[in-house]
Amino acid sequence: MRKMAFGWYGGWGGRGYRWMFYLTGRPGWLRFGFSPGWLGRSPTGLPPTATYLMQTGQLPRFVSWMKEQWKRATTAATTTAAPTKEQEIAMLEEEAKFLEEQLKQIRQRLSELKKE
Repeated sequence: MRKMAFGWYGGWGGRGYRWMFYLTGRPGWLRFGFSPGWLGRSPTGLPPTATYLMQTGQLPRFVSWMKEQWKRATTAATTTAAPTKEQEIAMLEEEAKFLEEQLKQIRQRLSELKKE
């Protein structure tokens, strides 16, 4: 084991290799790729999920599924339709009613404070 002045396991205070977390923003078990923490624990140096998918031959199917999920997420975010004229009128009327009610409550509270 190498000696470090910073802490145990080559990191700060026993946290191990944090540079991959800082780089990707994901912990080793969630990252689908190389992580120094899996060296010696996994034959490939990959997390258990990646090793399982590679060893069982499910990796191509998983990759196509991930691509499909990404496609759905990006198209859903970019294809939001504008409201129709009737929907916009109804939305604005509801907002006007809400604001009128708030204004009524504000005026009521003001009159209460002036009476005190």
